[in-house]
Amino acid sequence: MRKIKRPLEVGLVLQHWTNGRGVAPAWKDLEERALLAESAGFDSIWLVDHLDFSRAQSSLSRGSGERARPDETERVDWVGLWECWTTLSALASATSTVQLGTLVTCTAYRNPALLAKMAETVHEISGGRLILGLGAGDHQSEFQTFGYGDQWDRKVSRFEEALQIICPLLRDGYVDFTGRYYSAPDCSLRPRANWNGGPAIMIGAREGGPRMLRLCAEYADVWNGWVAYGRSRPDVVPPMRDAVDSACRSAGRDPATLARTLTVGAALLGRRLGNAKTIDGTPEEIAAQLRSFADEGIGHVQIYLHPNRPEGINELAKALEVLDRG
Repeated sequence: MRKIKRPLEVGLVLQHWTNGRGVAPAWKDLEERALLAESAGFDSIWLVDHLDFSRAQSSLSRGSGERARPDETERVDWVGLWECWTTLSALASATSTVQLGTLVTCTAYRNPALLAKMAETVHEISGGRLILGLGAGDHQSEFQTFGYGDQWDRKVSRFEEALQIICPLLRDGYVDFTGRYYSAPDCSLRPRANWNGGPAIMIGAREGGPRMLRLCAEYADVWNGWVAYGRSRPDVVPPMRDAVDSACRSAGRDPATLARTLTVGAALLGRRLGNAKTIDGTPEEIAAQLRSFADEGIGHVQIYLHPNRPEGINELAKALEVLDRG
C-alpha cells in the first residue's frame, strides 16, 4: 500500500513483438506479465501499434530481453507484432485496475470513425481505463507492406482530418464531417461507455514538429514524447516542455491544461538497451531518477523495459516501492 502519493504515474510498455530470433511472447505470457505489472503497482500498461517492419528501420528488437541459447544464435532481420487493439481488448478483460494505453495508434491503419468505435468499446470493457494514444505513423515500409502506401503521402494532413472525426465522436458522440481524405457524415457513436466522459486522448509528437505540436495543443488531453532509444534523463525535458508550452499558447490554450507524458528506456539486471542512455542503477537510484522527471513536469512515464520479462518487472517494482515511500 502506498504511504504517500506517487509523484508521477509509472507505466510499462509490454513487449508484444518478436525478439531477435523471431519469437514473440505467447498470449499467456503477455497476460502473465500484465497481471504481474498490475499487482506490482504499475499505473499503466502500454502497447505499440505497429504491424511488421524490418530491423533496419526499427529499434523495437533491440534489447528484447531474450538471450540466445547456444543453438539459437542466428538473428532474423524483421520484427513482427501481435495486433495492438486485439491484444488490448484481451488485456482489458484480463486486468482490473491498471490503465491501458496505445503508444501510439496510427490513425492511417483504420478508418477513423471505426477507430473511435473500437476505442469506445475497449473503454467499456476495461471499465473506463483506456488512454487513447494517437499518431500519424513513422515507418513507411509497414505502410507499404500492409497496403497503406498511398496514405504515407501527406500523412499529417490525413492525421488532422482523422482527429476531426475521432475527437468529436469520443467526446460528444456525434460528428458530421466530410474532408479530402476521410468522411463521417451524420455519424453517431452508439452505444456509449459511461466511464469518465470517454478515454483521455493522447497525441504522440515525438519529433516535436510544429504541425504535430499544434494538433496536440488543439485536440489532446495528453502530450507524449519518446526518448526511449536515446537519452532517458530529465535534462531532455525542458526544451520539449518549452515547445509544448509555446504550441499551447499559440493555440490560445493554458499549457497547464495539457498533461505531459514521456516514454523512457530502462535497462536492469546488467542488461543494455542498444546505445541508449537508460534509467538504471539500484532501486533507490531509479526512484530518484523518476522523481527528477516529475520535478520537470512529467506526470506519467511509460517505461520501455529491458529485460521485458517477469524478472525485469519484479526488479523495477522494487524501485516503485522506494518511490512510494518518498
